[in-house]
Amino acid sequence: MKKIIKFQYLWNGERCLVSWALKISEAASLAMHSAGLLGSDVSTPMSTKTIATVFNISEAHLSKVLQRLVKVGLLKSLRGPKGGFSLAKEPGSITLLEVYEATEGPIDPTNCLFSLSDCDGKNCILGHVLADANSHLKNYLVTTTLADIQHVFKQERFQIPDLTAGQDGTEKE
Repeated sequence: MKKIIKFQYLWNGERCLVSWALKISEAASLAMHSAGLLGSDVSTPMSTKTIATVFNISEAHLSKVLQRLVKVGLLKSLRGPKGGFSLAKEPGSITLLEVYEATEGPIDPTNCLFSLSDCDGKNCILGHVLADANSHLKNYLVTTTLADIQHVFKQERFQIPDLTAGQDGTEKE
């Protein structure tokens, strides 16, 4: 999981932030992976603990991310012992872009590592690589739905643990 780090530089006496071509924060990654997992099994709600166990991540951070998705109407939450989170819409109607933007806001593609407004990328040491990478990423997020990625979560490494069973295999009360 990648954390976004921005460095400040002085450019012609002006302070500017260095932007990264791919801005995928830990929160956005958690949101997309969690929504994808929920989209792969819509039969019952999944608890924060279950999702956190599948991805081996912090329940506290995940809970905040999932609440953002509830707030924008992508997920529903249900309280109680049989509660958890589920998709608010069909997996085929939720794009990865919607999930990404729920956590990060609108994608702001940049053609310049220094985020200079007058940079057109023509005289850049990287040429049009940044613009092409940003365009490719946004196109993928716009055209990919949670239904499109369901197969990823059918792999053994994403098996949903049975948190109701005790260590000896018996049901917990």
